[in-house]
Amino acid sequence: MSEIYDEKEEAEVKEQTAAEDGTEVTAGKKSGEETPEAEGKKADLTENHSDASTTKNAGKSDNSEYEDVCFICRRPESKAGKMFKLPNNICICNDCMHKTMETVSQFDYQGMLNNPQLQNELDQLTKQGGFPNISFVNLADLRGDGGIPNKQKLKKKKKQENEQPALNIRNIPAPHKIKASLDEYVVGQDHAKKVISVAVYNHYKRVATGTMDNIEIEKSNILMIGPTGCGKTYLVKTLARLLDVPLAIADATSLTEAGYIGDDIESVVSKLLAAADNDVEKAERGIIFIDEIDKIAKKKTTNTRDVSGESVQQGMLKLLEGAEVEVPVGANSKNAMVPLATVNTRNILFICGGAFPDLDVIIKERLSKTASMGFNSELKDKYDKDKNILSKVTVEDIRKFGMIPEFIGRLPIICTLEGLNAEMMVKILKEPRNAILKQYQKLLELDEVKLEFADEALEAIADKAMKRETGARALRSIIEEFMLDIMYEIPKDDNIGRVTITREYIEGTGGPVIEIRGNLLLESSSELNPPTQGNT
Repeated sequence: MSEIYDEKEEAEVKEQTAAEDGTEVTAGKKSGEETPEAEGKKADLTENHSDASTTKNAGKSDNSEYEDVCFICRRPESKAGKMFKLPNNICICNDCMHKTMETVSQFDYQGMLNNPQLQNELDQLTKQGGFPNISFVNLADLRGDGGIPNKQKLKKKKKQENEQPALNIRNIPAPHKIKASLDEYVVGQDHAKKVISVAVYNHYKRVATGTMDNIEIEKSNILMIGPTGCGKTYLVKTLARLLDVPLAIADATSLTEAGYIGDDIESVVSKLLAAADNDVEKAERGIIFIDEIDKIAKKKTTNTRDVSGESVQQGMLKLLEGAEVEVPVGANSKNAMVPLATVNTRNILFICGGAFPDLDVIIKERLSKTASMGFNSELKDKYDKDKNILSKVTVEDIRKFGMIPEFIGRLPIICTLEGLNAEMMVKILKEPRNAILKQYQKLLELDEVKLEFADEALEAIADKAMKRETGARALRSIIEEFMLDIMYEIPKDDNIGRVTITREYIEGTGGPVIEIRGNLLLESSSELNPPTQGNT
């Protein structure tokens, strides 16, 4: 086979030499008839042919934005080192090549060939039409990338002559600018936005400068505490979008200790790498938000190993502090068919959030113990009406809830969010840049229909949302419920120019006001029946 390959190479060299000299190569031409110049060019081309082929393949690989991956062990080039390039762009790392050679050298080929019984069996199988249940691999059918999908490919690190840092101390927005940007999307929560703005500003200053006056600045991760639907996740999403950094959102309830059913703790880093389009450098400057962090609190009484509680907290300690972890690319678990990448979490900002139910009871118990007797005594039930009781939380309260001290120590910034009231609900409906009402108004505007909401209707929607006790999440479900018939019926009639949602329609005692083009007011369409009270 090697002789055939050499003959093909020699033929290609002859054709290339002839093309450069402007002559044709004939089948009957002998090698002795070649000119000295042609012989010299042929020697040079023959000597460098394999190098040129390798360079050609390497050039294709270098032009690619993804790294080469070993066909056997699936390690990327940045981790496995220089690759051996085989035909059809198949790459094998140095370690796998040596292991393969060692394995092959252990076979006694001479003894196998000198075995007459084996030779007879091989001859019989050949006459019968081949080997049963055995299929031979054709290298030409193999894909050079090993069949790895794009979501599991690692991007190459960009090499520039004058490489600029990704973050510059001058282009990091100041805290007041970060808060002003958050104000456009998030209603209320002024204290939380101020705390987060300062924390994020200091974090990315630390990432950009590394050290200041030889003083190493420690990472300040954030713990967000607030009732459900108060805007914890939305605040983090908005922050990541404004800073243009990758964001990974994970649910702590799915995390388990390594070796048990569930997602490994390192899977949160895999999600961040995927959000960064498999760019390790970009992922190392991203944000990881772990929601429902209160669900991994230490169990009060248990006789079995707490694989989804305290063990998860202990497993997250190194990630929060900063460590190099090997994570699978494009998958949540490691296996032999998935490439691995090394990500340093030292500059990744971790934000943990949770509702922490019954934490207010722990706070009230602590505050009630400080009440004294006599004329200066305080009523123990005065904190029952305090809606912002979570703002008085301390580290000791969180420890009593079930979080271990080592875990709390790696989340030094504690940020509390207040619960939403009806007034804030109304503002959430109409004030943010991407408010729910503005979204529906834009949808109907595409049908050349103007949508309006009466102030009384907004108050009725807010009242219904408060009764559901799910925070701002209830607003969209209520709007979807009452807009269903309108979004279905309005496109039927091109004469409709304006629709006004009234309080009566929300309360189920009337319908929306429909205005025909030409400012002609009509009664509500009989087809637009309001939802029944049982569904609200």
